[in-house]
Amino acid sequence: MRFVDQLIVRGLGARHVVVGDDFRYGSKACGTIESLKAAGRQSGFGVDQVEPFVLDGVRVSSTAVRERLERADYAGAARLLGRPYRMVGHVAHGKELGRTLGFPTANLHLMRRKSPAAGVLAVRVRGIGTGARNAVASLGTRPTVNGTEPLLEVHVFDFNGDLYGRLIEVEFVAKLRDEVKFDTVDAMVAQMKVDAANARELLSKVTGG
Repeated sequence: MRFVDQLIVRGLGARHVVVGDDFRYGSKACGTIESLKAAGRQSGFGVDQVEPFVLDGVRVSSTAVRERLERADYAGAARLLGRPYRMVGHVAHGKELGRTLGFPTANLHLMRRKSPAAGVLAVRVRGIGTGARNAVASLGTRPTVNGTEPLLEVHVFDFNGDLYGRLIEVEFVAKLRDEVKFDTVDAMVAQMKVDAANARELLSKVTGG
């Protein structure tokens, strides 16, 4: 098949391929593990199938993780991942609107157009000195200021330094609320103050920070 020849044989030069029990490939996902094994015998690479890993009665998979992120069950997602769910990226320049409003943010552009997580969040940030810093974040399109591009904006508590270009990790702890469009910027700022206070209180109980 073209997929096997172009990607696995020529593209990767694979000698051995390991796939999950539900692996499919090719046009309309018509390729099966058995057909991959047959292609391997012809092209000179081996194929192993890994049995599903079950935790607490749940099959661990990207789908199961996404489902938990969509319903803001970050503890459940962390249980399946074996670590907190996080987004990693370099801090990008923005319009600095948050700074003028008293909430400077570190902005991370999303690698994908749609994220399974969204809303206003209590988070912890790594990559700023040692350890993790408590923060409040907004993940969405910023409808109040006519934004369109999905963006993760993180306000790190009690920090005023320059983070542009810095590689940071943002760990999701809890969702505070959904993203909404406010009638005025003043109304948005008032809610941002409430969100920050709520995030501080929640994180102090969860992390002791």
